[in-house]
Amino acid sequence: MTSPFQAAAAGPEPAAGGVPPGPGRVTKESGPSEPMVAGELVGRSPRQLMWRRFRRDRAGVVAALVVLFFFAVALLAPVISWLYGKDAYTTYGLDRPELLDPVSGYPMKPNGGIDGEFWFGIEPKLGRDVLMQLVYGIRTSLLIGLAATVLSTITGIVIGVAAGYLGGRTDYFLGRLIDLLLSFPQQLFFVAFMPVVTALFVSPEKETPTYLRVTALVLVLWLLGWMQLARLLRGQVLSLREREFIEAARVTGASPWRIIRRELLPNLGTPILVQSTLMLPMFVTAEAGLSFLGVGVVEPTPDWGRMFAKGAEFYEGDITYMFFPGVAMVVFVVAFNLLGDSVRDAMDPKTTR
Repeated sequence: MTSPFQAAAAGPEPAAGGVPPGPGRVTKESGPSEPMVAGELVGRSPRQLMWRRFRRDRAGVVAALVVLFFFAVALLAPVISWLYGKDAYTTYGLDRPELLDPVSGYPMKPNGGIDGEFWFGIEPKLGRDVLMQLVYGIRTSLLIGLAATVLSTITGIVIGVAAGYLGGRTDYFLGRLIDLLLSFPQQLFFVAFMPVVTALFVSPEKETPTYLRVTALVLVLWLLGWMQLARLLRGQVLSLREREFIEAARVTGASPWRIIRRELLPNLGTPILVQSTLMLPMFVTAEAGLSFLGVGVVEPTPDWGRMFAKGAEFYEGDITYMFFPGVAMVVFVVAFNLLGDSVRDAMDPKTTR
């Protein structure tokens, strides 16, 4: 005879069929248990898995918020100017002599003239508002960098995929073209090509319009910025075109365009997205460097690089003027680099983060 203590230690009686009830088992009395409802039977798409991994990366989420903030500032620059009550072109220091020292031209108030009226201070010599110069400078730099990134990404996709998939002579000539352009020192050629490009459309005696300078900057950055992505995609396509699903698509009679569009490009999303997120800050800093050297955007158009050039002139008497654009540039570049790393980790199914 079994004692009560032995019955308790033996556990519940087996159900019909000899299988004891447990977590995840369905019985007549209990029905489906909770672990089965919240278990692992719910399927998730690769996009959902990527988003789940990305949300767990706090650095990536913070970086994405910072990047969105910069784009919002650039997009809403006219609204910010209207709410703030000032613009980036008015010379407040010349209109109001009490703001600038009549001898040195530096702001009369300490810390670059920062007060309740001018939140980031005013520019030496001319007295323009630093906050609005920075807001519109971000707008200009992001516009040029984004346009160059889009053009370089499209060009890199077309040339890289064509070289990798077609192979043969096409791959040979495109590969040698990529190697030739990669051998150029980019920063030096940026500086050398800008005057040449602008001189093709405007004579040296005339002032180059701002829209033409911006167009020339985009063209120069684009012509010398697509090769790395093209080389990366070429290598990816060379390995993908021998896979079984590509061979199966060929056997079914799919055209090369359909194979590229439906089979190859969906598998190239990760390198394209990651490389684009790393390409944009590179173009923004390159544009700022050209403007700093005087071959990019010039007065009176606000620009990040031009603010650095002005700050190099004023740092001995007013170091505050360079502080805000410098901090903004560092935060922008670091945030974009962290975002690119986080996106790469989130799209990698082997990641442990």
